[in-house]
This record gives sequence, C-alpha cells and structure tokens, in this order.
Amino acid sequence: MDKIEENALYKALEVLDLPPFITKDELKNRYRELAKKYHPDISEDVKKMSEINEAYDLLMNYIENFRYSFDNDEISKQMPDFTLNGKFRV
Repeated sequence: MDKIEENALYKALEVLDLPPFITKDELKNRYRELAKKYHPDISEDVKKMSEINEAYDLLMNYIENFRYSFDNDEISKQMPDFTLNGKFRV
C-alpha cells in the first residue's frame, strides 16, 4: 500500500461528511447516500461525484489495510464494556 498522508484522510472524511471514528458499514452507507444524490444521471455536478469516489476509495483502502492493535488499552478505548480478564490464558 502506498503511504497515505494524514491530511488526505481527513479531507476524505470531510468530503463524505463523516466523523473521525467510523465503521466500514458507516462508510459504505454514507457513500451510497451521496452516490444517489450526486450520481451523474441525477446531478450535473460530475466533479462532486468524482471527489466522492476518490474519498471513498481512499478510506476503503485505509480500512482494508489498517493494522489493528489488540493491546488492552486500545481494546478498552474501543470497547469500554469488554474485558479480557479471565477469558484467555496466555
């Protein structure tokens, strides 16, 4: 994967009007909403649809190639009600 600039990710979130923390399903749903609104058959703003496609592709690429952290601090931050205590033996 090519190196993605942090600013490009934030710009893509801005184009799709998404918050910094999203799920893959939220991204897909937002893309569908915007694609229906700005599709070239409906809207004359072809440039906007191109921006939406580029932003979606960039964010999906990031999500697909993201390296997940499974340390306790990260799990606690992402899932505050989940605990690993007593569930696994290391």
